[in-house]
Amino acid sequence: MKKTGKILLVILFILALPFLVALFVNNDYAVEREITINKARPVVFKFVKHLKNQDSYNKWVRMDPEMKKDYKGTDGTKGFVYSWDGEEAGKGEQEIRNLIEGERIDLELRFIKPFESTASAHLITEALSADQTRVKWGMKGRSPYPMNFMNLFMDSMLGKDLETSLSDLKNILEKNELTVK
Repeated sequence: MKKTGKILLVILFILALPFLVALFVNNDYAVEREITINKARPVVFKFVKHLKNQDSYNKWVRMDPEMKKDYKGTDGTKGFVYSWDGEEAGKGEQEIRNLIEGERIDLELRFIKPFESTASAHLITEALSADQTRVKWGMKGRSPYPMNFMNLFMDSMLGKDLETSLSDLKNILEKNELTVK
């Protein structure tokens, strides 16, 4: 019986550990990645400001090709909303909240499934030369306790997906696959 009691205590400790750790983890997270694209800033910005173009480079959109999509407003302008509902990507929407032409797009992401959450994202373009542009893609949000435990892994998990998406964006733009939707 002593052995069974010790095993149960170890199991309880293992189960409780994430909850204990979450007490000391920041509720806020922020992740940003960047890439240099060998194209002029106006060309890059014109492509990324249209959210429908994310179908060709955004890892989360591409992982669920059968997802249902809905659009409200004029793509590439403030107030445009891109909604999705899929098996892999869940359900949610993103809205262009602010747009500084040629420079920056600020998005609000509203996740509905598999869990409700709100985050903000940005895409920033910076001219490095006449034919070279740095693109920064970032996301930040807040996770309530005990979900904030996942913030320990957010930079590596979310960052990897941003890197994949940015790499795909670079390939598309540098190969002149510029079909604006």
